[in-house]
Amino acid sequence: MLTPEARAELEHQQYRIVGSHSAVKTCGWTKNMINGEGGCYKLKFYGIMSNQCMQMTTSISCANRCTFCWRGYKAPVAKEWKWDVDDPHMIFTEAHKAHHGLLVGFGGSPKVNMASFEKSKTVKHVALSLTGEPITYPRMNELVDEFHANGVSTFLVTNAQYPEQIKNLRPVTQLYLSIDAPTKELLKEVDVPLFSDYYERMLASLDALRAKKQRTTIRLTMVKDHNDSHVDKYAELIMRGFPDFIEVKAYMFVGPSQQRLSRKNMPLHEEVVAWSELLVACLPEYEIVSEHVPSRVVMFAKKKYKREDGWYTWINFPKFDLLYADFLKNGVEFGIDDYLVRTPSTGLSGKKTQDNTIRTKEIHAKKDAEVTAKLLDNPGWAKMYEANRKNHKKVAGDIGHAAEDEYVDEDTDELSFYEEKKE
Repeated sequence: MLTPEARAELEHQQYRIVGSHSAVKTCGWTKNMINGEGGCYKLKFYGIMSNQCMQMTTSISCANRCTFCWRGYKAPVAKEWKWDVDDPHMIFTEAHKAHHGLLVGFGGSPKVNMASFEKSKTVKHVALSLTGEPITYPRMNELVDEFHANGVSTFLVTNAQYPEQIKNLRPVTQLYLSIDAPTKELLKEVDVPLFSDYYERMLASLDALRAKKQRTTIRLTMVKDHNDSHVDKYAELIMRGFPDFIEVKAYMFVGPSQQRLSRKNMPLHEEVVAWSELLVACLPEYEIVSEHVPSRVVMFAKKKYKREDGWYTWINFPKFDLLYADFLKNGVEFGIDDYLVRTPSTGLSGKKTQDNTIRTKEIHAKKDAEVTAKLLDNPGWAKMYEANRKNHKKVAGDIGHAAEDEYVDEDTDELSFYEEKKE
């Protein structure tokens, strides 16, 4: 699937190639949480521990050329699988090795939170997204089995072009469907699909999503002045798929998307909130539950997940593992209500993007002071730390964003979640 030149480019961007068609890359939120700087929105919304999450794909190829895609590599394009099919056990094993290899250097960093770093050595979650279209991997069900048998939850994202694969997919912990535009004309403009029947495929994918009994999510990536119109049409598509959750997330002006879009196309968080309030007014069975200001994302859920003592959107991961094992062994069906946990933090804060920028600077200033103190105690770290800073700036420049653009969660003490979620 990859030429030597393409492989070298990916490696330069901190991807690690696994076999012939898979790849792993450390998420920025994983790094942040290891450094004690907060977790991603999946932690706040669903209970995913960011420092224990592995980000990967099982197919670098994709059937879309989305205008807002920020990935730093032009992936191969294809409508159907036409490559060798790697063994799922090999992918599972080698992906873990690659992931841990990317994290090993954090153990010697003066910025590290050692408790969080030690936890990161055990992968508990896999985000099957990263780049390309993971669901096209022909042996995905076997790989899902392998992850679940080893206590690794699965969050799989698909671009709504492969309805048959969605139908045939075994239960994953949470299945995402990306809906990138409200009309056929806009979808062609935004996603630049290879399939001529791209819109019909999206509708069939929504139907397949609706039939799932486990957790489902529709994600909308809002590109200001491009796909942020026709709120009523989005509502119609959402109701067709009838997901458990909805995420409305801002397009981020980073990577190669900067060649196609401009900074003005990146909505502020307060604009995402305002648009979400318009959308929820068209969805009587849903309610806005939470937000993650650094990611500029708002989460909705079906009202049935709101109980007397609060919202239930978090996941009981050990219970899911038991349910899945019983499903495989005895064919016992299960649904989302069987593995829900109460959500610790919900509601809209009223914060704006600028508020988060100020908070980010405050946290980084505090972290820098702590690092300086450590360096004074151990001069041997100073040389290593400076080299790491220079490399970080270089890599950040290569992928098209500033090194200081590291987002941190709003007042989240990630270690407190370990106390609330006994494993």
